[in-house]
Amino acid sequence: MIRLEHIHRSFPVGEAEVQQSQARIELARANLTRTVLRAPFAGVVAKLSGELGEFTMPSPPGIPTPPAIDLIDDSCLYVTAPIDEVDAARVGLDQTVYITIDAFAGRRFPGRVRRIAPYVLEVEKQARTVDVEVEFTNPGDVKALLVGYSADVDIVLESRENVLRVRTQAVLDGNRVLVYDANPGTLEERRIETGISSWEFTEVRAGLEPGERVVTSPERPGVAPGVKAVPETVPRQ
Repeated sequence: MIRLEHIHRSFPVGEAEVQQSQARIELARANLTRTVLRAPFAGVVAKLSGELGEFTMPSPPGIPTPPAIDLIDDSCLYVTAPIDEVDAARVGLDQTVYITIDAFAGRRFPGRVRRIAPYVLEVEKQARTVDVEVEFTNPGDVKALLVGYSADVDIVLESRENVLRVRTQAVLDGNRVLVYDANPGTLEERRIETGISSWEFTEVRAGLEPGERVVTSPERPGVAPGVKAVPETVPRQ
């Protein structure tokens, strides 16, 4: 005859307490992981939006939740610059760039185009532009730079060697310049043939000879063809 009975498994009191303690530890660890923020990269903490022991809650729908920490990745500094949509088609990757920074007056940093945004930005009361990212060619140049510096970018689309040039601000509408005639000491209007140009300089293909003096501030009151003038000494650049 076979007799069926319930079989109970029991634990000593000490072992049950150990298991409960381990469960509490695992729960504490799980809660702790929810309070730890891990950055995807090493960087510099720029801003903390909370205080020690403070809780943050998600924002209502439609309102972005502010980040708990603003973290800056200072290992790969680059410059973002908007360019007019008309000029975007002429810009290509790896083109030579010269970067000027207000904090480093008189110095130009070489760089290259690393990214061109695949879309046009349309901001109210502003021109339609395309963002271009430029990185520094020499890694040593970024060591002395701070994140957030204001900078200007010159993208080299075309270059010429050994050409005659004048400052772009000296060229008037219709490709005219005012040339100083030393014999009578007056200003003479001259029409020139121009080549490539930038914000700073314009190539002169015809109409001027090397050494001739050109008025670089034609917007001054009283500056006009035929008036008497006295040349000013300007440092050569």
